Amino acid sequence: MTDPLGQSQVLPYLTGLSKAGYRFTIVSFEKRDRFEKNKDLITKITTEAGIKWEPLSFTSTPPLISKLYDMLRMRQKVISLQKKESFDMVHCRGYLTADFGLMLKRRFGVKFFFDMRGFWADEKKDGGSWNQDSFLFRQVYRYYKKKEIQYISEADCIISLTEAGKREIMKWEAYNEKIPLPVIPCCADMNLFSVVTAEQKKQSRSLLQIENGKLVLSYLGSVGAWYMLDEMFLLFSQLKKKYTDAIFLFVTHSNPAIILSKVKELGLNEQDILIMEASRQQVPDYIKASDINVSFIKPVYSKISSSPTKLGEVLVMGIPVISNSGVGDVEEIIHKSAGGIIINQFNKDEFEKIIEAIPKLLTVNPMEIRNNISGIYDLNHGIEKYLLAYGAVFFQK
Repeated sequence: MTDPLGQSQVLPYLTGLSKAGYRFTIVSFEKRDRFEKNKDLITKITTEAGIKWEPLSFTSTPPLISKLYDMLRMRQKVISLQKKESFDMVHCRGYLTADFGLMLKRRFGVKFFFDMRGFWADEKKDGGSWNQDSFLFRQVYRYYKKKEIQYISEADCIISLTEAGKREIMKWEAYNEKIPLPVIPCCADMNLFSVVTAEQKKQSRSLLQIENGKLVLSYLGSVGAWYMLDEMFLLFSQLKKKYTDAIFLFVTHSNPAIILSKVKELGLNEQDILIMEASRQQVPDYIKASDINVSFIKPVYSKISSSPTKLGEVLVMGIPVISNSGVGDVEEIIHKSAGGIIINQFNKDEFEKIIEAIPKLLTVNPMEIRNNISGIYDLNHGIEKYLLAYGAVFFQK
């Protein structure tokens, strides 16, 4: 819960669901540094919402053994809590926690709500974390693909982040069409991520010491295996030929050295790169300095189930987006927003088309972008969809 994702994609939903009368106990693993930094904030949020929070310390070494150790601790914790609280349902966010949801269902008859968040085993494979050249990781992958069949076939409800992911799941032999399968993307708090105004953009640039008049390309979120840093910098390098004073703003918790090493490798000027770390509350203050946001994600099989959190947050602020096809429902959403460009190939010709389209993109009314996609990304709509999904579990015949 102390990670940015926990604060944007878990707590806001549970707070809203708590207001509707549901009572929650959260069991989460927390990294030591972030726990020390943010525990008071999370305690305040959960206490005010009437949510019980049971944090466990996250262990990372030795590899694999530490994960088995954490899984054992989680099992002991959830069994202890079940005997004490007699839960009606366990809401499992992802595959690892689904193991315990399935266990509680089989052992205690608890409803099992599988909020799958994407094709996790395939993400590990596609991202290279589970290198299939390794015998060990091939076995781990096969193990979780078998577990995936159990989760899908025995869940009382399955949540998909994307319509593309839902269509794929419905093809799987393990899926029973009687099991509810609603789609709830990663939503955004429309109050926190308010639409950008000319004055707010000016204030953000003043905060970041960026001169007005410069073109600012931004990136929000982690950088790593999925996020195509090389391709984004190649676009920026080509863009600089036309917009010579352009700035590339990164708002990220990732190590700046990762970004700067790539800048050096590609022969770019470090003075054109601005890297900022931000709390969730600070993100809008920084991102509103940008004219256009860019996000390239590897278009591999597992990513058809992905809903990038950053996309919703940027679009509801009315900031145009450059993204690529082959990732979840991104292409359809960008077209619906009327405030973005989809790229199909990462080459000079495609980049040139993007650069030629920038003047028109900069004329799009931010409120128009926000209004076009509010029905998709509004957090309140997401909470309503969860309420309907909960109802489908508790009141099914």
